[in-house]
Amino acid sequence: MTTHPSRRAFMACAAATLVPGRALANPYREIGWEDLIPAGVPYGQIIGPGQIDAVNDTWVPEFDANAARANETLNGKPVKLPGYIIPFDMTSKGVTSFMLVPYVGACIHTPPPPPNQLVFVRTRTPWPSESMWDPVWVSGRLSAKAMTTQIADVGYQIAAEKIETYKWQ
Repeated sequence: MTTHPSRRAFMACAAATLVPGRALANPYREIGWEDLIPAGVPYGQIIGPGQIDAVNDTWVPEFDANAARANETLNGKPVKLPGYIIPFDMTSKGVTSFMLVPYVGACIHTPPPPPNQLVFVRTRTPWPSESMWDPVWVSGRLSAKAMTTQIADVGYQIAAEKIETYKWQ
C-alpha cells in the first residue's frame, strides 16, 4: 500500500523549504554598549582619571588608546542598539542626524563618553522632535568608522533603517 503525505504536511514542508528560518528571524543582532568595546578591554581601561576644568566647572576625562579602538567584529553587521538622542540636524518633520549616547545627558550635561561609546546616526525617515528625549532603539548596519563632530569624537556610525521607542520590560 502506497501512502501519500497529506496536503497539510506537504504545504508545511514546502513552506519550510521555500522560506528559510533566518528570513523569519529578526535581521538585527541586539547589542549593548559594552559590545562596542573590543573584546578583552575592560571598561575601566578606556577612561583614565581625568581632571577638573575649573573655568567651566566640569570634569574632563582622559581617554587612553583603547577608548578610540572599535570592535571590528561588528563592522558592517546589522545591529540594534538602545540609547538616547543628541540631535544634530533637524527638519520640520524631526531629527535626521544625531549622536546616539548610552545615557541621558551624555555630552550635554556631562563630558562626552569615550569615542567607542558614541554612535553617529543618519536617517532618511526623520525621528519626531516631540519624541526626541525618549530612549530609542536604532537598527541598521554598524560602521566602525570614526569621525569628529562639534561635540565629541565618535567611534561608530549607523545609517538607520529603523528607529523605535525603547520599551522597558
